[in-house]
Amino acid sequence: MAKGFQSLPGFRDFRPEDCAIRNYLFTHFREVARRYGFVEYETPLLESTELYLKKTGGELGSQLFRFEDQGGRDITLRPEVTASLGRLAASSQRDYPKPMRWFEIGQCFRYEKPQKGRTREFYQFNVDLLGEEDSAADAEIIALSIELMRNLGFRQGDFIIRLSDRSYWHNFGEKHQLSPDQIAELLQIVDKLERESPEKISQKLQALNLSFQQLQEAIQNPESLGDHLDHVLKNLEARGMRDDVEVDLSIVRGLAYYNGIVFEVFDAQKSLRAIAGGGRYDTLISALTDGSVDLPASGFAIGDVVIRHLIEETPHASEQMYQTLATQSHFDVFLILADQEQQTAALDLATRLRQAGISVGYSLSSAKFNKQFKQAEQAKAKLAIVIGSEYPTLSVKTLATRTEEIISDSDNIAQSISALLSQ
Repeated sequence: MAKGFQSLPGFRDFRPEDCAIRNYLFTHFREVARRYGFVEYETPLLESTELYLKKTGGELGSQLFRFEDQGGRDITLRPEVTASLGRLAASSQRDYPKPMRWFEIGQCFRYEKPQKGRTREFYQFNVDLLGEEDSAADAEIIALSIELMRNLGFRQGDFIIRLSDRSYWHNFGEKHQLSPDQIAELLQIVDKLERESPEKISQKLQALNLSFQQLQEAIQNPESLGDHLDHVLKNLEARGMRDDVEVDLSIVRGLAYYNGIVFEVFDAQKSLRAIAGGGRYDTLISALTDGSVDLPASGFAIGDVVIRHLIEETPHASEQMYQTLATQSHFDVFLILADQEQQTAALDLATRLRQAGISVGYSLSSAKFNKQFKQAEQAKAKLAIVIGSEYPTLSVKTLATRTEEIISDSDNIAQSISALLSQ
């Protein structure tokens, strides 16, 4: 590797091929959101640190890229999008009919150890349904997450939605006479069940006068799942999506603002941490506004790093992605100059075609005829237009099929080329 500056640990450079994959993901994010009627919004990268400390909880507070700006303000590079959405929705929700279906694709930053599927900067696709308290909103968000996975080339059995309800644990805590702070601690313990040893979990539970056996019993043999979870399952069954979901009460999500139905998306082999997740957070906006705005909400988020990793590990999803990228051309048309005396005509033609919305390339320096054709193929151009001594007569070659058509450079040349491209 050449000496010099390197990117910071956990941060990425995006070469053209990486940008192509990122844009492939973004295209699918936007397409599935559009099908479900969600509209795009955007929030700033920088927010007041207080916004995240007020209601996030869990590990997030220790993972902030936090600093003081030149104005003495305590600010943070956003670690997730939901808090920013809550701030924005609180100030503008009166301007929109309910429910509000909003989504954002934004960059986030977390100071955590870089590892498989995790970086310190990532893009997050956030989808949120605001202003609807019915469990049908939760089902709608879960259905969108399933359709997104299918749209990205995953098949049934490649992934599973692990579905839970935080209110189950609130009821469990109240039954065992735990205070609100102790219930919050219990949720953090449950959230780490798959990442910490039974011994460590048992030690933490002792402080709450609970045992590891009681926790396992509560997960494996629940007394009651509650109406909300039952309604969501029936809703998903009506959509033909029930087999993509399993009830798993060990899922509680790490952020403190969740208060009801929660879910996480996992690969079937569980070789990665959660690919995506979300749930209901009815109290977040009220907490951010000290109770002045009360807006129920349910949402879902997925990061670009882990989903790209899973696509590349899943043959049929990877094949779909790379086949799509292979068909993308740098140029619609590449001009081949067979007669250097026609250079002015070539530049004029390139300008007219570009103004008509057609992407055009050509050799910027004098090059032999065959080399220009090679450049056209390397650029994945669809058509090569040969400009020779017979100009304004042009030879148009379709590079994929090696077929040729003779047309004239006339007033409707852009229309003629567009017709060939559409074929």
